[in-house]
Amino acid sequence: MFRDLPPLNALRAFEAAARHLSFSKAAEELGVTPAAVSHQIKGLEDFLGVTLFQRLTRALSLSEAGQAGLPALREGFAKLAEGSERLSAQADSDTLTVSVGPSTAAKWLVPRLESFRQTCPGLDLRIDATDRLIDFRRDSVDVGIRYGRGQYPGLRADLLFEEHYLPVCSPRLMVGPQALKRPNDLRHHRLLHLDWGVEEDTAPNWRMWLLAAGIEDIDPSRGPRFNIESMAVQAAIEGQGVALTSQSLVQDDLKQGRLARPFELSLSDRSGFSNYLVSLATRADEPKIAAFRAWILAEASTTQMGVDATA
Repeated sequence: MFRDLPPLNALRAFEAAARHLSFSKAAEELGVTPAAVSHQIKGLEDFLGVTLFQRLTRALSLSEAGQAGLPALREGFAKLAEGSERLSAQADSDTLTVSVGPSTAAKWLVPRLESFRQTCPGLDLRIDATDRLIDFRRDSVDVGIRYGRGQYPGLRADLLFEEHYLPVCSPRLMVGPQALKRPNDLRHHRLLHLDWGVEEDTAPNWRMWLLAAGIEDIDPSRGPRFNIESMAVQAAIEGQGVALTSQSLVQDDLKQGRLARPFELSLSDRSGFSNYLVSLATRADEPKIAAFRAWILAEASTTQMGVDATA
C-alpha cells in the first residue's frame, strides 16, 4: 500500500501551497525556492493524474480535486506529527523537560525537587529556565509552568495557584531608628521594582500599593528596577530595600526568616493572570507527564493554602 503513495515532499509542498494559496509563501515556509515547489506540485499532479490548482494570472486557487483531498492530507500530517511526538517521548521516557521562568524555577520549583525525587524516583527532570515563548514540538519540552490566563489552543492548562503581591524586606529593616512599622516609613527606604512584562496598568506595582495604603506623598517610581523577580527578592534579602513581589515566591524565605513582611496589605493581580502547568493536549496523559502533574498540583495546593491564609 505504501509503495503506491506519492513522495512525502511533494505532499508537503501541496499542503503548504494550499494553505497559503501561494507557491512563494510555501517555498519560504519549506526553505526552498518557488520553482522547487512548483516542480514538486507538477510531479504530484502527474503522479495522481489530476490538476490540483487553478493557476490564474495573479492568483492561485484549489481545483475541485485539490479541495477534496486537502482535509484528509492535513489530518494525515497531524497524525504523523503525533506519532513522531510519541516516538520521541518513548526514546527519552525517563527524563521530563520542564520549561519554567527563572524566578519560579529558583525560588519555588528547585526547593521542592527532593519531594519530587521521593515521589517519582524513576523519573529525572531537566529544568529549562526561560521566560521566552516555547514551541512544545520544536523545543522538545514536555511541560511548561507559565504565568498567564490559561487559554492556550492545543494545550492542556491546569491551574496551579493564584497570586497576591506584598512588600517584603530584610528583618534588619524592621528595627532601628528608621524601622518599618507603618507604610509612611517607606519614605526612608529604597523601593525595589520589577518589570513584570505585562500591561503596566494591570501589573502590581508600588504606585498601586501606596494608593491602596492611602499614601500620597511618596514617589512610587524611585528605586532600582529588575527584569527578573528573584533578583529583586535577593536585593531585599540583602537589605537593599523593600520589594513588592509575588507571595508564592517568598513563602520559604518568610518561613525561614530571611525576609519579613512589614505590612499586611497585599494586592491581587488585576490582569487575570495565574500560574498554570501546560502541556500538549495530545500528550497530556502520558505516564511521565501525568505523574509530574499529580505531584506539582499537590505542591501547588499547599502553596495556595499558604497564600490564602496570609493574603
